[in-house]
Amino acid sequence: MSTVTAGGVSTGAERPAATRSRPRPGYGRFVLELVMIAAAVVFLFPVYALVTLSLKSPSQIADSPLKPPTSPTFHNFGNAWSSASLGSALLNSAVITALSLVLLVVIGSTGAYYLARCVRGLGYSLYVLFLLGIILPFQLGMIPLYKLVDDLGWLGTYQGMILFYTGIQMPFTVFLYTGFIRALPSDYAQAALIDGCNHRQAFTRIVFPLLRPITGTVIILNAVFIWNDFFTPLLYLGGSGKETVPVAVFSFVGQYVSDYGLVFAGLVLAALPILVVFLLLQRYVIKGFAGGLKG
Repeated sequence: MSTVTAGGVSTGAERPAATRSRPRPGYGRFVLELVMIAAAVVFLFPVYALVTLSLKSPSQIADSPLKPPTSPTFHNFGNAWSSASLGSALLNSAVITALSLVLLVVIGSTGAYYLARCVRGLGYSLYVLFLLGIILPFQLGMIPLYKLVDDLGWLGTYQGMILFYTGIQMPFTVFLYTGFIRALPSDYAQAALIDGCNHRQAFTRIVFPLLRPITGTVIILNAVFIWNDFFTPLLYLGGSGKETVPVAVFSFVGQYVSDYGLVFAGLVLAALPILVVFLLLQRYVIKGFAGGLKG
């Protein structure tokens, strides 16, 4: 198609080469979608294998382990629940995780509020100290920590595990809260102080309700770590009858290693509670990191 200009007739062939060779807008998006679909398949395949094997009998697993079950059986879940004492293990994990999260949110948010608003002197030094707590692996202090809990008489108890997880995860929690609070305008808290509130009231009534996104991030990330931790409960709770889910599943796998349907059913039951919590709070994870990165 030709067009008439002031200098004469201009044809489509005279357009710049960069304009003619420009790819269609939807091509890059299509390639990106294919890459994301492939990545989703890679990440979902272990979940598919876990659920599929939990719904099969031993003979079906021997014949075709990864083929979708033609006649799924749910007896494995009932047998796994009763055989591995998963009920008590789930209760132990729920109590330890919930109480640890409460302490982490209350202490971490309060401490981060001070560190975020006091960027010089003692506040900055304490913030650097918390960052060192993230860098240094807690395994370096495992023996002194074990001796401390033993001296307190808290081996094999809930409070020993709660104290351990609260201390270990506090630097990470303070780091998340501090970055998010620094991104918030300080005008809200200052207006509350002018109106007659003290710092505690300004934080609890004004600042903390604004921390909902990062609080969701703190809860889900710490909950996943505490729920899935295996080594610490094995060391602190072994033989006490208060073992958490990973320890119970470990002993269960060793006892029923020949019955893989039972083993994978126990793994599904162990992962289901924390998976539900993650699905409920996943939208807060991105919001919390986005808000913290702005600061």
